Amino acid sequence: MADLLRKPTATHGKVHDITAQSANWGYVGFGLYHLEPGETASEPTGDREVILVLVEGRADISVDDQKFGELGDRMSVFERKSPHCVYAPNDANWTAQATTKCTLAVCTAPGKGNYPARVIRDIEMVERGKGGNTRYIHPIAMEESDVADSLLVTEVFTPQGNWSSYPPHRHDEDNYPEMTYLEETYYHRLNPEQGFGFQRIFTEDGALDETMAVQSGDVVLVPKGHHPCGSPYGYEMYYLNVMAGPMRKWRFQNHPDHDWIYQRDSK
Repeated sequence: MADLLRKPTATHGKVHDITAQSANWGYVGFGLYHLEPGETASEPTGDREVILVLVEGRADISVDDQKFGELGDRMSVFERKSPHCVYAPNDANWTAQATTKCTLAVCTAPGKGNYPARVIRDIEMVERGKGGNTRYIHPIAMEESDVADSLLVTEVFTPQGNWSSYPPHRHDEDNYPEMTYLEETYYHRLNPEQGFGFQRIFTEDGALDETMAVQSGDVVLVPKGHHPCGSPYGYEMYYLNVMAGPMRKWRFQNHPDHDWIYQRDSK
């Protein structure tokens, strides 16, 4: 099996530390902290830009000498409230001190110094899909928001029994405007916590075809290919996506065998 499913390495502190080097690709990095009240996480950004996502809980966040104060508006990600996030450019230092129990995601990609540190919030929820393909999106930093050099970040809530990132689609060719090359990570959560979901990563030529049972807290790497996921009856699925590539645009193509679903539902 390809090394696409990453389990948390601990229950406390930095539990995920996925770099472009450890993922064996060129752009996306993803980290995750579990902090207790009063604990601090701090990192230099180096040559990478960062979007900090307060998945759960509250924290005082600063970037260099800019203090943004206490942020965070949900104690459980499944409250579906708009997330509070902070953008930090390359060549900066960020610090987060938890004021409650806190889950903090660290989304990274190459930075170019074009954007200042800032808070990102008041993100509207968007409904996507129909029937058993319905899901709900918080587009934290997608193409239409002019907030980052490379990063595309979004979070998705998939109701119990539904499919997501579906019909299967891929964005693994640098062929704009038809498609853009974007690496991607999925940070999964399940509600209730003991649940599981499924994700399949596959290419049309069959060279890559892996199906994984994901548990709450797992991260899935998508280096190429189609990448749908599904949540069994009784369990709601959340995931946080981080994407980046040579161009900050999201252009994809549906799998030719399954594009009829998109065409039907778009009418």
